[in-house]
Amino acid sequence: MSEYEGVRRAGLWALLILLALMMLPGCGGASEAAASEVAGTERAIQNKGSDTLVNLALAWAERYRQIKPEISIAVTGGGSGTGIAALINGTVDIANASRAMKENEIEDALQNGIEPVEFVVAIDALAIIVHPDNPVSQLTIDQLADIYTGRITNWQEVGGNDAPIILLSRETNSGTHVYFLEEVIRQGNADNEDIFAPQTLLMPSSVGITSELSRNVNAIGYDGLGYVTEHEKVIAVAEEANAPYVLPTVETGTDGTYPIARNLYMYTAGAPSDAIADYLNWIKGPEGQTIVAELGFVPLPEE
Repeated sequence: MSEYEGVRRAGLWALLILLALMMLPGCGGASEAAASEVAGTERAIQNKGSDTLVNLALAWAERYRQIKPEISIAVTGGGSGTGIAALINGTVDIANASRAMKENEIEDALQNGIEPVEFVVAIDALAIIVHPDNPVSQLTIDQLADIYTGRITNWQEVGGNDAPIILLSRETNSGTHVYFLEEVIRQGNADNEDIFAPQTLLMPSSVGITSELSRNVNAIGYDGLGYVTEHEKVIAVAEEANAPYVLPTVETGTDGTYPIARNLYMYTAGAPSDAIADYLNWIKGPEGQTIVAELGFVPLPEE
């Protein structure tokens, strides 16, 4: 027998053995078919966007998985703008946002054949935070606007120490940044063109703001109430000088007495159905809203 013939026969024997193994239970093709069958029964929901919402969205997904183990929910952050862009591009099922979609974003989605549908899933009281050693305890919206535009640059001008004010903000892709710009700096006035002072430090996350505040007694920042830690001092805020100063809490966010509260959103591409509709209904229901309160956000008013 030639060397070539020996190699050919060895190859044939190897192929026969492989085929025999694949026919055994739990091996080769049988196991792959079983895996495919399992995968085929699982519904995966892609959920992306707001960093403010990300911890809440993760908690919802984890609890819902316990209720419906056949539903897999993949949650990622990146900012409201990132989630909305993914919805426009058709790469996510649900976009999380800490602000409403802009008109140009809705137009872009429609041009791409996607009709965004908005769901309010929780309320967030946006806390103004400083270092615990900062003596300032209350500010008006006007003062906050002047501080963040750079018209007020020293804490002494608002009753604090003679020290420069260090401004901290979320980065521009953040829905929280956009909300603060429109509702605090510009005070809800569409004709107001004020912007953040150029010396403002843009932080990529809530952790960044907390970290900077912990080492800088002269810093001021803002964050969702659910992200405030015991290492930060929360400022009471008033609509104007003669109005009451109110601290952000679940209660003041619910009754509307805290002046910097906003809706948190989820957007879908068209009216949701099946698994996505069931999930959103659960989020807005009693169990989903209980988790909202547990994480320091404000539950939706009972209908």
